Amino acid sequence: MELIKRFLQQHRITEIECLVPDMTGNARGKFLPTRKFIGDPEPRLPESILVQTVTGDWAEEHDELVHPADRDMSLQPDETTLRLVPWAKEPTAQIIFDCHNMETDQPHELSSRNVLKRVLKLYQDEGLTPVIAPEVEFYLIQKNLDPDNELKPPVGRSGRTESARQSYSIDAVNEFEPIIDTLYDLCERQELDVDTLIHESGKAQMEINFHHGDPLSLADQVFVFKRTTRETALQHDIYATFMSKPMEEEPGSSMHIHQSLIDHQRGKNIFANEDGSHSDRLLHFIGGLQRYSAAAMAFFAPNVNAYRRFTPEIAAPVNLEWGIDNRTTGLRVPLSPAEATRVENRFPGADANPYLAIAASLACGYLGLKHKIQPSEPVEGNSYGEVQLPRTLEESLRLLNECPELKQVMGEHFVRAYTGVKLAEFEAFNRVISSWEREHLLLSV
Repeated sequence: MELIKRFLQQHRITEIECLVPDMTGNARGKFLPTRKFIGDPEPRLPESILVQTVTGDWAEEHDELVHPADRDMSLQPDETTLRLVPWAKEPTAQIIFDCHNMETDQPHELSSRNVLKRVLKLYQDEGLTPVIAPEVEFYLIQKNLDPDNELKPPVGRSGRTESARQSYSIDAVNEFEPIIDTLYDLCERQELDVDTLIHESGKAQMEINFHHGDPLSLADQVFVFKRTTRETALQHDIYATFMSKPMEEEPGSSMHIHQSLIDHQRGKNIFANEDGSHSDRLLHFIGGLQRYSAAAMAFFAPNVNAYRRFTPEIAAPVNLEWGIDNRTTGLRVPLSPAEATRVENRFPGADANPYLAIAASLACGYLGLKHKIQPSEPVEGNSYGEVQLPRTLEESLRLLNECPELKQVMGEHFVRAYTGVKLAEFEAFNRVISSWEREHLLLSV
């Protein structure tokens, strides 16, 4: 707490954003004047916010998932997440809080941040430290005030919109140089470990890579980065979106997760042998991802829109194959020095809750290590073909609930609550009659 107080005094902070990532990955919480926070550094919030849907409704079986009296939970600040809010008009700080049960003071089971901590503890008990590096894609789009209108790329410095795909184009990035400069400035002022930026395949689609590091810290950074990117775009009178598939004819947006494991005693990457070859434990980790990723897909693709991304031949995986330096597979092992040997999980969408996507990916690998699961042979050519992944959120949730091993690792009560939230979202979506149905079915069936 002393570190937080010094930071607040040094920057003359007048207000604090108390942030809690909810199950959908959105920021919940409250604003507190600095004096009130110092007097009571553990504010409270109703635990029901952890089972609120993206539409603002509530999970099915709400009263069985949280106390029917809508009790409070205590919030405990994590000082490592203390940052400035560089776009605020008044000197403002932001802190991510951990949720705890008021009666027991134990970590709240329904907090997505606590779920990631739960999985990391399993690795710690095995003498292993996961290292990850996320790659986050997003689109810049014109402001869209009518949800019935299709999204369009924004106008660049040239006064024109992109009319063709511009993968890795330097000039295409420069079209949005003022926006990118603002984004990097805001990231730097928040000490986010962003690395390279590239133009991706879609029109005005960008990708930011993060430096590798601690999974919890990087989940926090992705959570903050999404807020920062949306704020940056608004400052330039456009939108930024992390929807998995915002435009019909454009590729989807992903959040690839690179993963490796360090042995505590030797301080070395266990995915490589002494001679640099791939270790058995790398293969077991991949085997776990192959066996359990279908059941984990509700965490990698958490929204109804996410399943539109899994389309063959458009830069998204459609099956559970793996390969060495093969971008057509869902699981890729990049060419790298022995100490950097890693697995890239290409399933998660940009819309995924970073805490849960990272936790689920590491959970699959953990089960592979524990059960010594052997993977299939690596694919050398184009792996696009038969779609092996679930095609809807409802199917993914069913597979999750039919997988006791993954439910145990992620927490059975949490999985029940997550399923309730996502089923409520699915049913809300399923009630909407689309323009496609009116166009092709109204007078034709």
